[in-house]
Amino acid sequence: MIRQAVIDDVSLAKAVRRAGGRVWLGLADRVDSIRPYPDLADLWRMVARSAYAQLRHNPPALLGTVAGLALVYLAPPVTLAAGLLTGDGPAAWAGGAAWAVMTGTYLPMLRYYRQPPWLAPLLPYTALLYLLMTVDSAVRHYRGQGAAWKGRTYARPEAAPDR
Repeated sequence: MIRQAVIDDVSLAKAVRRAGGRVWLGLADRVDSIRPYPDLADLWRMVARSAYAQLRHNPPALLGTVAGLALVYLAPPVTLAAGLLTGDGPAAWAGGAAWAVMTGTYLPMLRYYRQPPWLAPLLPYTALLYLLMTVDSAVRHYRGQGAAWKGRTYARPEAAPDR
């Protein structure tokens, strides 16, 4: 069951829970990734491999995810820019304020991972990339390409049961 899973860590956690075990998910200081993602293409493949599978290959879940990402992360900078370009002060203020709140709430995570604070305002761009990777994951699925991982290509599932 786990061997054929595209998202094997999630399948393992479900198996542990079914067997009566407990699973903890949280931040940890002593965890290192053993799989490097040296460039955007490698990171893109990793996300595209599993993003639509995580949504259980469900088109409404994909639409909700895209809409949610766009509303939460992309609307503030777009609203700010539109307000500035059209001279709409309240729209510019609202977009700028929302972007500032987003930036401020991201700063603790950047500090935790010892990243520079100037990255915080770039969160909308990161979200846009993740949105595009998620859509690419769905496109790959519907093209019948399956998910490629660890040298194997997984077939397109016929159904996506939640076991």
